[in-house]
Amino acid sequence: MSSRAAGTDALRDALRSLLHACHLLAPDDLPVVVADHAARMGVRETVLYLADYEQVTLVPVPGTGVPERQELSIEGTLAGRAFRRVEVVGSAVQHGYRLWVPLLDGVERLGVAELLLPAEPGAEELDALLAFATLVAELVVVRDAYTDLFSRLRRRKPLSLAAEMQWELLPPLTFGTDRVVITGGLEPAYDIGGDSFDYAFNGSTAELMVIDSVGHGLPAAVLAGVAISAYRHARRNRLDLPDTAVEVDAAIAGQLGGSRFATAVLASLDIDTGRLRWINAGHPPPLILRGSSLVQPPHCPPARPLGLQDGKPACCETRLEPGDRLLLYTDGITEARSPDGEFFGEQRLADFISAAVSAGEPAPEMVRRLMRHVLTHQADQLQDDASIVVLEWLTGGERRALHWSD
Repeated sequence: MSSRAAGTDALRDALRSLLHACHLLAPDDLPVVVADHAARMGVRETVLYLADYEQVTLVPVPGTGVPERQELSIEGTLAGRAFRRVEVVGSAVQHGYRLWVPLLDGVERLGVAELLLPAEPGAEELDALLAFATLVAELVVVRDAYTDLFSRLRRRKPLSLAAEMQWELLPPLTFGTDRVVITGGLEPAYDIGGDSFDYAFNGSTAELMVIDSVGHGLPAAVLAGVAISAYRHARRNRLDLPDTAVEVDAAIAGQLGGSRFATAVLASLDIDTGRLRWINAGHPPPLILRGSSLVQPPHCPPARPLGLQDGKPACCETRLEPGDRLLLYTDGITEARSPDGEFFGEQRLADFISAAVSAGEPAPEMVRRLMRHVLTHQADQLQDDASIVVLEWLTGGERRALHWSD
């Protein structure tokens, strides 16, 4: 039997066996079971790492018989490079070869896998290992729904109750197809309150919402929870944008009342035509980045915030061009102030994203670095919650988020 055929058989056996094992797999046993099956493919050591909530650190997942490892910084390490660039990184080590492989759920970055091999893998072996890592990433996502293990590992400090609620409410930070990439970020990751976002991809339509709830802490998180749930309820009932805004407004006013409200942008993009529709409920308007130029959408007077509206809001409309990037954000981004009082501003936001795109950065890394940049601008003293969603339309961005698949 040829080495290629043997490698293919080893992969097939490892994948089949791991799939069978996963049906009755306790989440705590995942690291050791993965390592055992990787060993059938010639891997001497296997360690899984997950990114923490701030996406600053890679945290090893412990397991019986799994080699002990330390946390690794996402900046300045080979493991971090694999995570940041979404690419396989390898290096020769004593008596072997170490690979760092991104763990991806679609284009959502979960962390990395460390694989110690007897020697540098050939193309066929590397392809088999990537397929194996893909299955492992999917198992992490599935098992995460049944355990607190991964959530505990990912927190390097305690989450506030408000942040716990918000993270449970959020969709995956990144989603991508061959037509569109949507990626979001929010800070402070461990103490987020009223900022949140949501999205869905239905047929040929991308639907998004970014929200900034009045107040701070738990009351703001409760308001955001009501708003996002009402948004999903209306969206899943196929309501149009103005009617969706009415439903969210009614939910906030009916359940919370008084002076409770939230500013928001609700948007819908037809990815076949580029037709963009949105409703601005007292929020910073959307921005469009066309190449390196900041494009202001047509003027459209904002409606009152959700919870305070007095009728069906007007729907704004424009048309995106292929390659455009749509930016929806809260004022915690643009109104972030440096110690000497300088606002971060729209132009700085557009310039940062334009430079990242020119450098070929995957969209998730672009947003991760943006949030760090906003924090640095404020000397790490965040004055307000900050969140952003970036949508790339027909840009090839989905391939930049999957370097290793090219």
